[in-house]
Amino acid sequence: MSVPRHAARAAAISLAIVLSACSGATAPAAKATAASSVQPARVASPSAKPVPDTAATPRPMDLVGKFSLSPTHGPLGSVVTATGSGLKPQTTYAITWTSVSGSWKLSDDRTQYLGRDYKPVYVPMKSVLTDGVGGFTTSFTVPAQDFGFQHDVLVMDEGSVIRNKSAFDVDLEVTISPTSGPVGTPIAIQAKGLGWRDYQGSWLVAYDNRFTGLLSGVTTKGMATGVIPAAGGVGTHVVTVLGGDLTFMYLNVRQGPFPDRPEFRIPFTITDGPAVLPAPLEQQRAAVVPGAPAVSGLAVSPESGTVGSPMTLSGRALPANTDVTLTYLTQQGNRVGGSGFGESSRPLGNVRTDGSGSFTWAFNVPDDLGGPHAVVAKMGDKVVGQTQLTIQPNAFPLSIERGPSGTQTKVHLKGVGWTETANVYMVTYDNGYLGYVCGFNSAGDIDMTLPMTGEKGWHFIDMYPGIYKGKETQPFNYRMPQLSYARDHPGEDLPAFHFAFYVE
Repeated sequence: MSVPRHAARAAAISLAIVLSACSGATAPAAKATAASSVQPARVASPSAKPVPDTAATPRPMDLVGKFSLSPTHGPLGSVVTATGSGLKPQTTYAITWTSVSGSWKLSDDRTQYLGRDYKPVYVPMKSVLTDGVGGFTTSFTVPAQDFGFQHDVLVMDEGSVIRNKSAFDVDLEVTISPTSGPVGTPIAIQAKGLGWRDYQGSWLVAYDNRFTGLLSGVTTKGMATGVIPAAGGVGTHVVTVLGGDLTFMYLNVRQGPFPDRPEFRIPFTITDGPAVLPAPLEQQRAAVVPGAPAVSGLAVSPESGTVGSPMTLSGRALPANTDVTLTYLTQQGNRVGGSGFGESSRPLGNVRTDGSGSFTWAFNVPDDLGGPHAVVAKMGDKVVGQTQLTIQPNAFPLSIERGPSGTQTKVHLKGVGWTETANVYMVTYDNGYLGYVCGFNSAGDIDMTLPMTGEKGWHFIDMYPGIYKGKETQPFNYRMPQLSYARDHPGEDLPAFHFAFYVE
């Protein structure tokens, strides 16, 4: 998988997550836990021309001869024997693997979610030279990272005409790690070979038969990792992963139109021992983006931060000894109240340039919606500089962290965004999806009250990014926890937040 998009996400998806106990707790102590080749009968001649780094776009098929693969399916990294016959003798052909590259589609201003987009990719695997009767046998290795399910394998001539093809199906693999540990142990659910076609790309997780969230692999070539806490009492619990394009799991897939879709039910054993609790909240935030000094106009440093964090705004090469009015732009309103929403300007402060036309001004990140905000400098009615700061979401400790079943505690977030991919957080309780919270109408502030229920011991509140709404109708993955957010969330770079409560 690709390098994590920020440090907080790296911590969330690593099997060696750094964990610590909640400060001041007198409940049981917490601890940290980590978490055959095929020999072809006849090998292509070494005089065959080398395969280029990227394959040319194929031209329409003009079928010649026969072409087969063995085996016809297997996991990523499988070694496959390819056999051709009836082709042109003593001729070089390219064995080409077909796939796609995926991306999330957003509106031009990146505020609206439009769906998924997949473009064809052609990967050269081998160059072969046929023998005197137009035959060859060679082998190739299926890519170690790619989408699952069917891939065409092409035989292309030097003119990029497809002379034959066969199909190889990549088997979807789902594993968890570790498979046992004390309550709170982070369980990493890893999927390799998620598909991209309908009924292949939306895979859903349940824990002890409670819906938990979504695994997606749009931008990661069908690879996905989600991390959930081991919740419940000592004994066996079950992580279930099933497909489902219409919000939830398709439970009787064997009777459906795609009965070959795999099903995964993987046991996890909670053992005795000190609980593993979430990392401190300050470690769960997104990484701060460093800023660059202003050369001319405006620059803010750092470029991002949470509500209330210190920042410095610098101006350079502006008119000397002149008063400057500083404002920033934000959004106000909501999507459901009927009156809509729109852009508004908010004051930041006033400064005066020195004799060189420069200034340095310290301020704190405004208490406002998350996401990018334009910062504008004006002298009178004239705009003399503009830059951008990004407000990142952050969470505060639970108002109450322990008490009897039924105790109500408050979850508080600030800096929640307003776009269709950032304005909601999805909430799970002991890995059961509870609902969502929205920060748009409240200027990025979320104040949620939850009753803590269940048996004596640790219980877990987790808040994941997701997609609020959009144009896409299949798969229908809205308002559900996106467990694979760390590497595959559309739009903003967002953290998840994790809390623990001890029921006495």
